[in-house]
Amino acid sequence: METTKQRIIDAAVILFNTKGYDGTSIRELAKKAKVNVSHISYYFESKAGLQEYLLSSFFDQYVNLLETEYKKLGKVSATECLLQCVEKIMKFHRENRQLARYVYREITLDTILVREIMSTYLVKEKFYFKAIFEKGNKNKEFHVSSFLLAVMQLKSMISTPFLQSQYLAEVWHIMPYETTAVDQYHEEILHWLEKTVFSSSVKKIAL
Repeated sequence: METTKQRIIDAAVILFNTKGYDGTSIRELAKKAKVNVSHISYYFESKAGLQEYLLSSFFDQYVNLLETEYKKLGKVSATECLLQCVEKIMKFHRENRQLARYVYREITLDTILVREIMSTYLVKEKFYFKAIFEKGNKNKEFHVSSFLLAVMQLKSMISTPFLQSQYLAEVWHIMPYETTAVDQYHEEILHWLEKTVFSSSVKKIAL
């Protein structure tokens, strides 16, 4: 059974995506979630508290996925670790596609909340990806010339279906929210890794 808190979260994701954070009122949120305004105050204190919860909970799960795979580094190769990171993140995004769309759009803004997200979760993201790339280079699994570019390119590719969904739909005629399209895009990321990151000595991944 859906909880009151979850109804508020689901309503916020829909309204923040369609009307924007500033364009959505507390009363609209309450109406959409079919709750009283007091429920929003009880669970999140305010609209700002609700937004902070959405962003923080999203990146908390995201970074935990990365951390779980990173801890396997050494027991598995850097190649396998990186592939698992991408697979788990893409699955997480696919299962939370509307929230992912809102979150990635929101962090392009320069706000105090976004700065806090950058200094915590996204610094951790950088650490894990960079460490995996460094390990891959050290073991001669990868041939990465710039860790900065490698992390930025991978990060951009992972977020593109959600940050640039309208572009993909209108220009490339790819419906980013369809499961088959996301799976197809995931394969493109694997091809990119194979061509630009993995060294020739690494066994090619069957796609």
